[in-house]
Amino acid sequence: MTPPPTGTAVPTGRPATGTTVPTTARPQASAETHRPRSGGPLVLVAMLLVALNLRAAVTSLGALLDEVRTGLALSGTMAGFVTTLPTIAFAGLGALTPWMVRRWPATRVLVLAMLALTVGQLLRVATDSAAVFVLTSALALAGIAVANILLPMLVKQHFPHRTGLVTGAYTMALTVGTTVAAAAAVPVAHAFGSWRAGLGVWAGLAAVAVLPWVPLALRDRAARRAATAGVARAPRTRIRPGRTRLGWAMAVYFGAQSLSGYAIMGWLAQLFRDAGYRAETAGLLLAGVTALGVPVALGMPTLAGRLGTLRPVVLSLTAFSAAAYLGLALAPRGLAPLWVLLLALGQGAFPLILTTIGLRARTADGTVALSAFAQSTGYVIAALGPLLVGILHEATGGWTAPIGFLLGALAVQTGAGMMIARPRFIEDER
Repeated sequence: MTPPPTGTAVPTGRPATGTTVPTTARPQASAETHRPRSGGPLVLVAMLLVALNLRAAVTSLGALLDEVRTGLALSGTMAGFVTTLPTIAFAGLGALTPWMVRRWPATRVLVLAMLALTVGQLLRVATDSAAVFVLTSALALAGIAVANILLPMLVKQHFPHRTGLVTGAYTMALTVGTTVAAAAAVPVAHAFGSWRAGLGVWAGLAAVAVLPWVPLALRDRAARRAATAGVARAPRTRIRPGRTRLGWAMAVYFGAQSLSGYAIMGWLAQLFRDAGYRAETAGLLLAGVTALGVPVALGMPTLAGRLGTLRPVVLSLTAFSAAAYLGLALAPRGLAPLWVLLLALGQGAFPLILTTIGLRARTADGTVALSAFAQSTGYVIAALGPLLVGILHEATGGWTAPIGFLLGALAVQTGAGMMIARPRFIEDER
């Protein structure tokens, strides 16, 4: 909250001596005054169900892309656009979330987001049109984009004293959902004899995630009406992270770590295959990065929440990633399990930045504004990762130049990480 200017009387709860308080005076209400009640088991379960859905629609499509291309007769250009669509949606649609939250309760917005995800996934497996498939995929991704932004805000609202623990739990759920969808999409498709089943099954998971948020949204709606009955609303101060150094540092860190993450997911298996591993083994090594990242995702937010400065964590993550990149460049076959482990540790930058979004904002409004700016801007940066790695690999015929590019991105990530490591708040920089 902005402090009152010098010389302004501050209400203390009782009238000053000799002061008459008009009986018709009414307090003003603000968004921060009428927060939802503290979270309980239902809120936590609801958050974890949402997190399970945040990548399933993406990784299941990646696993079945060849079958989808054949089934819908997608051109190479259209297939490439489909694989780029997630980062476009996360960047563009995520930026609209603060605007929506200023107009409607966050719980209601999240219900609509998960309904969009459910409907989009159902419609895209019911069409034979490539154009409709892309449009309905965009609808599903719009729901994910909004939920991406809202979860850090909801953690701040409902669990202000357990930010690290709850962020760790939902990040772990996100990682589990990502891994399970990637691993199960093909077997489900084969079991039912169609790629449509391998994609459509995840709509059921999204529908389940809607259920606990409906009573929460109704509860918050009733609480807001009761709290604001006959009360004038104070104008809300808009927070603009794009006009602050902290906001840009957060966006660059988010973007650089996501760039590396998408590049690893897109090209690591091919790197191992070029090093002489069979396709099955290369796929298992890639899956190992995600699997080993589960405990990292759970523990990192709690660790970050307990530290006064994040510099040791930022530098440690850089060291892990740099060692892994150098190992992949110099000896990709001999010590592959070690490089996979180091990559998984280095990817702890993702749960770290999600936690830091909550740590660098005092209020729920500040959290959603910072989350939207960091993620929407960051995903624009991240979209360049797989593309540039592929261009460099094709141009040079090897992996030295792509790995050099990732090391350069890591240096940028580290510089931004050192800027966000010191405790401060986005509201103080506006």
